[in-house]
Amino acid sequence: MRCLLAACLTLLMALPAHAESSSYEQQIERQRQAREEGLKHPLGWLSLVGLHWIEPGRHTLGSAPDNHIVLAVGPAHLGTLELADGVLRLEPATGAAFLVDGAAADAAFQLHPDSSGTPTRITFDQGRSGFNLIERDGRFALRVRDSQARGLHEFAGLDFYPVDADWRLEARFEPHPQGRTIDIANVVNQLQPMPNPGAVVFERDGRSHRLEAIGNGDGSLFLILADRTSGRDTYGAGRFLDAAAPRDGKVTVDFNLAYNPPCAFNDYSTCPLPPPENRLELAVTAGEKKYQEPGGPLSPVSESGAR
Repeated sequence: MRCLLAACLTLLMALPAHAESSSYEQQIERQRQAREEGLKHPLGWLSLVGLHWIEPGRHTLGSAPDNHIVLAVGPAHLGTLELADGVLRLEPATGAAFLVDGAAADAAFQLHPDSSGTPTRITFDQGRSGFNLIERDGRFALRVRDSQARGLHEFAGLDFYPVDADWRLEARFEPHPQGRTIDIANVVNQLQPMPNPGAVVFERDGRSHRLEAIGNGDGSLFLILADRTSGRDTYGAGRFLDAAAPRDGKVTVDFNLAYNPPCAFNDYSTCPLPPPENRLELAVTAGEKKYQEPGGPLSPVSESGAR
């Protein structure tokens, strides 16, 4: 009887830990599912079909081949873009059918980039496709989306390492002096200073590892990292990881939630790359793996600009 009671007690003591483990795995799986659903949204990263850098001057715009900037979708002749003194204006072509932030436009108007916080959204084809203006390192580009994009409708799904609670780490946050920045390169050969409030330091396999963090403005942190799985099991240009704001000098870093940048899925993104400080001498066997595109490997990042 004593042995039976001891066995039952052992089982009961084990149940909470198992339940906690299962709950954690379910939480991670729900977040992964939400990540995949976000990618499949008609305006998500999989819908990108063009990235067109704009040079100063006037440029005709539309899907017809005689335009200076040839779009993959939309009216044959949408209008004329003019970039002068850092301001981009669009003069609609006669009869061009498109909406500006949901309303018709029949006169020239200014396009506001994503850096303004309220980017102008141009839509056509009954809202099926459109573009907005982005600003990177003082340069402007049109980011074009199409809800019928091949990458969206042939999406093969995401692949992940198995959930492993051992990759959920409590790290030390080492703050930097206020106002410090770090230069971050991106895939289109631009270098941009970003807020660098501090570094995240964690222990793994008996060694200390360090990641420089980018501040999001609300106290939370954004990490761009590469490791020994990069280019093998995971995306070669690195992965992203989000972390909540540090508390009492500590921050939780959960590598099970590491995810691929947009450029892992298309050629029309301006993804930031890991700084040299964030190239870990460690194989992070957790989080999102390399995306296997149905039609074969992604081609190098392509750029299309105005003539």
